[in-house]
Amino acid sequence: MSTQQVKGQQIESVNDFVIRFANVNGTGSASANNLFAKTIFRMGLPVSPKNVFPSNIQGLPTWYEVRVNDKGYVGRRGGVDIMVAVNPQSLAQDIKAVDPGGYFVYDSTKPLDLRLHRNDISIFGIPLTDICRREYTDPRQRQLFKNVIYIGALAAMLDLEFDVLKNLIHDQFKGKEKLIAPNIHALELGYQYAEENFSCPLGIRVERRDMVGGHIMMEGNAALGLGAVYGGASVVAWYPITPSTSVIEQFEKYAKRLRIDPGSGKRNYAIAQAEDELSAIGMVVGASWNGARSFTATSGPGVSLMNEFLGLAYFAEVPTVLFNVQRAGPSTGMPTRSQQSDVLLSAYASHGDTKHVLMFPSTPKECFDMGADSFDLADRLQTPVILMSDLDLGMNEHFSEPLEWDDSKLYDRGKVFSETELEEMSDRYGRYLDVDGDGICYRTYPGTHPTKGSFFTRGSSRDRYAKYTESSEDYVDNMERLLVKWETAKNYVPQPEFRPAKQSTRDGMIYFGTTTASAEEALDILSDQGLHMDAMRVRGFPFNADVEAFIEGHDRVFVVEQNRDGQLRMLLINECEINPSKLKPLLCYDGLPVTARWIVEAITGSGTTDNVVTFSKEVNV
Repeated sequence: MSTQQVKGQQIESVNDFVIRFANVNGTGSASANNLFAKTIFRMGLPVSPKNVFPSNIQGLPTWYEVRVNDKGYVGRRGGVDIMVAVNPQSLAQDIKAVDPGGYFVYDSTKPLDLRLHRNDISIFGIPLTDICRREYTDPRQRQLFKNVIYIGALAAMLDLEFDVLKNLIHDQFKGKEKLIAPNIHALELGYQYAEENFSCPLGIRVERRDMVGGHIMMEGNAALGLGAVYGGASVVAWYPITPSTSVIEQFEKYAKRLRIDPGSGKRNYAIAQAEDELSAIGMVVGASWNGARSFTATSGPGVSLMNEFLGLAYFAEVPTVLFNVQRAGPSTGMPTRSQQSDVLLSAYASHGDTKHVLMFPSTPKECFDMGADSFDLADRLQTPVILMSDLDLGMNEHFSEPLEWDDSKLYDRGKVFSETELEEMSDRYGRYLDVDGDGICYRTYPGTHPTKGSFFTRGSSRDRYAKYTESSEDYVDNMERLLVKWETAKNYVPQPEFRPAKQSTRDGMIYFGTTTASAEEALDILSDQGLHMDAMRVRGFPFNADVEAFIEGHDRVFVVEQNRDGQLRMLLINECEINPSKLKPLLCYDGLPVTARWIVEAITGSGTTDNVVTFSKEVNV
């Protein structure tokens, strides 16, 4: 049976559903699926696409999930209302994933195995392969246009505006006009088949809204690359690694437009691909010490290799910027899956007593803002600053507020003596002399003055005047001053954001980064169920007094994070001296972005979620 519509129990909704596409990697499906997501966006609706792809080049299953919601929720909800399955390898798990009352669309060129049949969902067969065989002779065209055909069918089934699809095709192939007509024809083939064979639209459909405003769809990695350009970065050293490579690619793309000297035509930036991550971070430290704003981008394995140079930058107090786009580990792990599993690695990178400033963006706009601000922060504090993104934020397009920049903004280079200041100085200059009591010393750029200033640095112990020493007293003096600077940093890192509950409560929730959207939706769901929690989003490390006060003000606090060991929780316990029993871990580490449904089930115990923490209504009485 190629088509079965289950009457009476179909999911019915307008502008509120999850659709998942099950494809084969390397078949061009991502472009077609992205066309679907952008159509929803251009119809004025918030949309959140997630691309789940394997680490090989082609041949393995890949999924593309789109969340549509006109209440503004853009995190993963959990569950699947509509499954578009064109991959025989994953057919069994794909039909199993559909929620009861949902819709299953598949390539019916071959009949559906009766063992996979479900009576609680509606099944729609479209002979995609047969249509392509009839219409196209070229094997590659058959493969590519199969994806476009099912997008056309969905346009009829979900009541998408066909003109929007056509306009997107025109935009996508601008400059390649000969491809426009064939793609529109493929859309029409799918649309006509659905109109002739199904009762369209389905119970789930899309209506135009006006909820986009000035919002944009953008990848976090692109926003980071652009943020680095606006933040004044001029030197980049890197080594390719998934999922951070596109940060550098995007930086170069924007720099070619914005960093070319109009008079000479020469580039005002330099990009060096090093032989490995260790060399890359070494180049960054060297360029930063010399006065350039420099950065690198990597993932967990790269941070592991960079530990020694990060320790040098911390101890020698050289501004250093690192963008860490996290992925699932340890070791190679799952390189194309997302996690928040480098928190401890990054916070304490290197041996000895070392602490690094961290920033936790949650949207492309924050990637842009924090990416630009990280250079000011590194210069101001004279220390490494590590921005903690992840694969989900970096490589997926997100519904985001528009990027903004104040052209009157001046870069904050921190405490840097000029030639005039050195010349007029009567006291002896001390590179590691704290004259202001904030733990941050004055530095000089090499060549600022012919005879005065400090242009030599080392990773070994020294006194306040940068003279080598193995004196225990001088070493302790230096290490304690670095702790004073750490306290100063608490005033400069991005401050936490708070979300008070609708009713008084002694329970709280902490989240950060890409857990934010799903956590905030889960809070609304829990509130509707009578379970109220105050919430705090951590945006930076070191933690300031507000973070400690939030935890102290609640009897128990749930910490949502995407790793196995509760790394943010451990960092809070260690740095804030919190009673571990107060912080309840909610840990999702399957490599996929956490869902609101998972968080709710983990707290209420209403599902089969692992690491369940029971939550009863009585705690709010």
